[in-house]
Amino acid sequence: MSNTASARRETLVATAFLGVAAASDDRPLLARLRSGEAAAFEELVRSAGPRLLAVARRMLRNEEDARDAVQEAFLSAFKALDGFDGHCQLVTWLHRIAVNAALMKLRRARRRPESPIEDLLPDFDETGHHLSSIEPWRPQPLAELEREEVRSSVRAAIDRLPDSYRTVLLLRDLEEMSTEETARVLGLSANAVKVRLHRARQALRTVLDPILQ
Repeated sequence: MSNTASARRETLVATAFLGVAAASDDRPLLARLRSGEAAAFEELVRSAGPRLLAVARRMLRNEEDARDAVQEAFLSAFKALDGFDGHCQLVTWLHRIAVNAALMKLRRARRRPESPIEDLLPDFDETGHHLSSIEPWRPQPLAELEREEVRSSVRAAIDRLPDSYRTVLLLRDLEEMSTEETARVLGLSANAVKVRLHRARQALRTVLDPILQ
């Protein structure tokens, strides 16, 4: 396996457990929501709210902004319920709305100059090979990955990435957006998304190497 493929696989393993999957039959709840039942709205907020808040926190890294983004997401979703065609799970639809609400907050925020990602990338020689040997990470049992200190280390490593790279990594590897969808919501070309994702994965792999080796 090439170094690039190995880095991609390992960073995906490291980040995948931060996401949350859900499956359910949404039709009864959706019917209640469309009828205007107040209890249905409360049920949706209770069930989906924690996941949406986790998404917003990852994107924004600020509790107040994250809660504002989730509130905006629910308001937008409630207004658009009649347009929801059921092509995906209700929580997936809400998830996309929350991501967009968080991205809008990021765009409105005053951004500080980013640190260059080159400081986090591995070093290569003139032939393109790693200057130091890259050892594959030992297999991580699920219980090990779910330990809070490991989760915290992964979150901290992601937060070290410059925002323009961190956002691409979050959207592609944690929020599972396609390259084309990521490019559309960020206003980038598909090629720019691929380049940033590749460099973000390389940097994350380098930062996590001492932890997960």
